[in-house]
Amino acid sequence: MTKSKQSPTIHLTGVDTTESISRRRFLSAMGIAGGALAASQFGLPFIGKPINSAFAASSKNEVPFSEKLPLRIYGNDAYPTYFRRPLPLDAPRVRYPGFKPGSEILRKGTIRRKGAMPLPCDIMFERDLAITLRDGTVIYTDVFRPVGDAVYPAILAWSPYGKEIGGQWLDEIPERYGVKLSMTSEMMKWEGPDPAYWVNAGYAVINPDIRGAYRSGGNIVGWGRQTAEDGCDVIDWVASQGWSNGKVGMAGNSWLCVSQWFIAAEQPPHLAAIAPWEGCTDIARGDFLRGGIPRTAFPEALIQSFGGEHFLEDMPRMAATEQDMTPYWADKAARLERIEVPAYIVASYDNVAHTYGTFDAWRRISSKEKWLRVHNKQEWPDFYDPAHQAELKRFFDRYLKGEKNGWEETPKVRISVLDPGHKDEVDRIVEAFPPNGYEHIKLHIVDASSLSTTSPKESGVVSYNVNGGSATFLLPIDHEAELIGYSKLRLFVEADGADDMDLTIYLEKVDSEGRAIIRETYPGGAAPTRTASYLRVSRRALDPALSTEIDPVLLLQGEQRLSPKEVVPVDIGIWPLAMKFHPGEQLKLTIEPFRNDPVNLPFGQAAIDLPKNSFTFEPSTEPEMIHLAGGGPATMPAWAKSQEVMPPSRNKGVHHIHFGAECDSYLLVPLKKL
Repeated sequence: MTKSKQSPTIHLTGVDTTESISRRRFLSAMGIAGGALAASQFGLPFIGKPINSAFAASSKNEVPFSEKLPLRIYGNDAYPTYFRRPLPLDAPRVRYPGFKPGSEILRKGTIRRKGAMPLPCDIMFERDLAITLRDGTVIYTDVFRPVGDAVYPAILAWSPYGKEIGGQWLDEIPERYGVKLSMTSEMMKWEGPDPAYWVNAGYAVINPDIRGAYRSGGNIVGWGRQTAEDGCDVIDWVASQGWSNGKVGMAGNSWLCVSQWFIAAEQPPHLAAIAPWEGCTDIARGDFLRGGIPRTAFPEALIQSFGGEHFLEDMPRMAATEQDMTPYWADKAARLERIEVPAYIVASYDNVAHTYGTFDAWRRISSKEKWLRVHNKQEWPDFYDPAHQAELKRFFDRYLKGEKNGWEETPKVRISVLDPGHKDEVDRIVEAFPPNGYEHIKLHIVDASSLSTTSPKESGVVSYNVNGGSATFLLPIDHEAELIGYSKLRLFVEADGADDMDLTIYLEKVDSEGRAIIRETYPGGAAPTRTASYLRVSRRALDPALSTEIDPVLLLQGEQRLSPKEVVPVDIGIWPLAMKFHPGEQLKLTIEPFRNDPVNLPFGQAAIDLPKNSFTFEPSTEPEMIHLAGGGPATMPAWAKSQEVMPPSRNKGVHHIHFGAECDSYLLVPLKKL
């Protein structure tokens, strides 16, 4: 075998960001202000208004679309970016109830759906209100607020999911993940705050269809500068309304959480507090290019339920074609240090997209008033849990209403310690995360199936075929112990039959026989609890400015392909975890080939009936209903599915894991004996 040199040649895989874009598409995508800018900077003709007719005509054609259009990013007002077509508004899985500008008072006791929670108070509902953004683009929002002439703070929910049902809903999730229909009014947008609860508490709830979503103008974009500036514009609009007290908060899961990092970093003056509930902060390293692999399966399954009349930023195609940390991806790394508003941050350990980013945000934001709570459930039942809604209300009451309610006495960091097979510990108060006292120890790979605190006496190799093979290593635990914090895996690897390797790493607790221990995270939902990590070996170079001994961060610049029989060391970061072990249980490490297999999400499939002539109705009546039929992927137009991007794995042949002597492969874990 041969060892790789210390400074291998790195071949850059960046793209030419000067690629030409048709003048008509360029000006149309840029809008009025952008068109004027393009005319002055690039010598393009500016005709005084956006050219939307060409886009409208193209979007109605029964053909796929994949072209580069200009996108506003930090440092570049027109970065060439792939866009595709979203689903048309009449597609069954979009479930669009129609454009209906107007207002009505929703009466106490009425319901949105049969079986949903009756409204606890009268609500002023304003539907499809127009908001003009700084570039002239018009988007539409729904507003729920208390009835009367008083002024109130507002909570903004930012996402492209649809402000009324849309392409994702709890009905299509088994057991609604424990969020019973009777627990919500069903007036919220997907993963957002429930207007019935918050209006009754003296808040307005703002549910916009963001740029490009449904009837809103422009193209749907995925975070970065455009999202930040649009969010600022909407917050300014909210604060200018006669019913507003001038203070706005943000709340929500996933996309709604990620958006908060970007918008808050822009420091809009009327944003008074945020409540991010599990959200990635670096879209490349944390999701689309995690481990240096274009991981498009989940994003594809998600965006294929988006609806709009224009275009949709094609982030899966950007991940497949622009794999370095270019200005495009740098724009999608939140500027966390610029966030200064009070923050109530909620995280978990087993979210495949959001765990690392949520903890990273808690560490890095500049807010002096910030709290972290780590739960042990799935994010949706945690968000809608009545106790957690009440706690979030105390937080917002303090910073959006100015109430002196003692919120500051809330412990700054509370964590859960998972204990599959036993009872999880919830709300353990600690001084920080990771807490003090959890020193890292090396667990060496010592043979074909074992980990040990002592180095192996002899060197060896563990091999598996990429077509279904894997390698597993176990460490028996003979005492009470806890693993809390970040871990790292150092491997010496070799590819036989390929010049690259795509790896998936799992870390979990198993029983004495090596069997998975099942843990319930929502009623009826039980699965093993494990962390997942990934690496494309050619992308192994680390960013020296961001990496630490226990938290290696990929550089994402260039690649280093493997030569035949070349053995190289790689460092793989393992996301935060807090796990309890009992005597007889084992820590299990699994190494297997990564596969970019399609993800079959149930989104958009449930049929949902809504009242046709009013937003809510009396429970005892049978009003005429709109039937939103829903539908699975088979109901999508053929052109929509053909836009999908699923880069294949580079795995071929056999993977070799070397251990012992100069190839000391080991797991570095914060494991503490109790």
